[in-house]
Amino acid sequence: MTHVVSVRGNTPLDTVPPDYLPAGAEARWYVLQAGPDAGKKLFFYDSVLGQGEPLATVVFVHGNPESSYTYRQAMDAMVSQFDGAVRVVAMDHIGFGLSDQASFEMVDFHHARNLRELVEYLDLRDATLVIHDWGGAIGVGAFIDMPERVNALVLMNTTVFPMPADGFDYRNFPFPGFMAWNRLGHWWPARWWRFIPPMVMFSPAGRFAFLRHSVSFAWRALTRQLSAKEQMYRDMFRTRSNALSSMRNVKQTGVWGHGYRYFDETLGWQDNSEFYRNIHNKISKVWGAGGRSIPARAVWGLWDPCAKDSVRQQWLLALPQLEGNYELFPERGHFVEEQEPEAVARAIVNVVAEATRE
Repeated sequence: MTHVVSVRGNTPLDTVPPDYLPAGAEARWYVLQAGPDAGKKLFFYDSVLGQGEPLATVVFVHGNPESSYTYRQAMDAMVSQFDGAVRVVAMDHIGFGLSDQASFEMVDFHHARNLRELVEYLDLRDATLVIHDWGGAIGVGAFIDMPERVNALVLMNTTVFPMPADGFDYRNFPFPGFMAWNRLGHWWPARWWRFIPPMVMFSPAGRFAFLRHSVSFAWRALTRQLSAKEQMYRDMFRTRSNALSSMRNVKQTGVWGHGYRYFDETLGWQDNSEFYRNIHNKISKVWGAGGRSIPARAVWGLWDPCAKDSVRQQWLLALPQLEGNYELFPERGHFVEEQEPEAVARAIVNVVAEATRE
């Protein structure tokens, strides 16, 4: 079977914004060889940006309800800050962006299996792993059993640990009750899910600002005034299969990091508990003080459960080298990479410089 092709599969996206790929990058699709997604086309690009030999390989892993497009601004800023070339690898998980549609309700450990296959095919080594949202569990989960392939880490508003019960979590954020993010995944109709991702991804921090933005978005959606990027995030969930798969991730947020068991009509009972136990048992031993203590940076938008103090402390306990190596943005929310791309780029450039000095 051919491993890489240049023709897309059954993605629901007919058009994409012109900046979906970095300048000079080539759209390709890796044909998955094993697992429940065998035969599906996983979109990726693997490109050297800038002139000369690349200083580093940077692997960008997105979460839900995103695609690789969420890193476009950070990539541009990163290239402008690097004194030389850098290799960038990014992908769209199955059910997202330009990859094939989901055929079952996927969560992090399914995507991590697919990503690991791509990593092994490309033989990625000495990688700087950049992760956000569910991309944290997906990216860490893909590399945790081959940790020698990673030599630096940049994280944004993500966790791989059991979400602490204090303060905000996704069962009471941004509003308690039926408007909590976790509850939304249970009662919102799948046929309308496509309107939720572009609304939340570009929302401001704070409840009042979020409500005002939501009303404005609804009006623009009704009057066909959405931007190209908003239309793209809307349209990739216009199929029921992709919508349901995205919504399954939202349903999991109530027990983020604890392990999650659910029934899928195609695959039967699914359980990622062992996936998380493996991460919890190994992350500090392989990348923290008990292991190689790889250089690490973090960028956190503080209006978000994934950035509350107790979650940050979990990261610092596992990776003490993060101490003093993070930026906090009180006026930003979960999708910090969309609003603070320069900070993300700084984190990448700094962590690469530290890793290449060692």
